[in-house]
Amino acid sequence: MLVLDANAAAKQLGRLHLMGVGPALDDFGTGFSSLSHLLRFPIDTIKIDRSFVSALGDQRRPDLVLALVNLARSLGLRTVAEGIEDEVQLEYIRSIGCQQGQGYHLAMPLEPNEVARLLLD
Repeated sequence: MLVLDANAAAKQLGRLHLMGVGPALDDFGTGFSSLSHLLRFPIDTIKIDRSFVSALGDQRRPDLVLALVNLARSLGLRTVAEGIEDEVQLEYIRSIGCQQGQGYHLAMPLEPNEVARLLLD
């Protein structure tokens, strides 16, 4: 929707935001996800693309992930790191102040009734 009609998307996201829905920009840093979206749309959260998280062993990737978290923080946005696959990635994400994460290291995809069970455990 953002690509096909950005004005309509901005209006619809604005309505959702007024209703208390906190829109997130998925796969931030890749594809159609752009810095300009942070200015144009009422975004509450950026989801850092898994390609950055999975490559944290690469020399420059930790700095890039840190920069994305700091950018979000400076704009008052929440951050979610996608694709956390191991303890090293999880610890790094925690150490730089990323508020949330998702990935197979944390949990496999679950059916809705299984989420409640996971949270209770």
